[in-house]
Amino acid sequence: MAEEKPGFFRRITEKLFTSKTTPKQTTTQAKHVREKLFGGNTKDMAAAYGVAPRTVLRWIDGTRKKLPKEVAARLESDAARAQVTDVGRERKAKEVEQAGHGAVRVRVNRTESFRVRGSDAARARAIDLSLTPEQAAALARAESEGDAHDAVENALLGYFNSGAYVGFSHGDIGFDDADVELL
Repeated sequence: MAEEKPGFFRRITEKLFTSKTTPKQTTTQAKHVREKLFGGNTKDMAAAYGVAPRTVLRWIDGTRKKLPKEVAARLESDAARAQVTDVGRERKAKEVEQAGHGAVRVRVNRTESFRVRGSDAARARAIDLSLTPEQAAALARAESEGDAHDAVENALLGYFNSGAYVGFSHGDIGFDDADVELL
């Protein structure tokens, strides 16, 4: 069985904030999320995840190791978000804005999962994007999978709308987050 890639948001966070590696163990992820995002409050975290407080405690102490896939993905994303403060995100956003065009590069591997609605002119291939300072800053400010996805989608829109194909708007370009990597 092929090893599943870590979540998109986690990969983006770890690449942009190189000293902020997301914990890999569920126990550590749960502890970090509870402490940093919920101020140490087990009941608040349990309510946010739709589980009993005892379940959260079991995640932390390691007696509940198998999590449903969607819960595990959310916990991983939240753990990545907990690694970087709002101040840190803003500092990185300003840094990449000042670095200029191309300071952050992204590759979207278009294998099977990439599609452009209404157009058969775009063939499957990898697209390397040199993000504008604004696009790079938006990626650095991302606080969730959705924010990171939107930042890459906006960069792709800029790419397509500046070439031979124009008129694309939000929702016209689809891609699988697993096919995106920061270069």
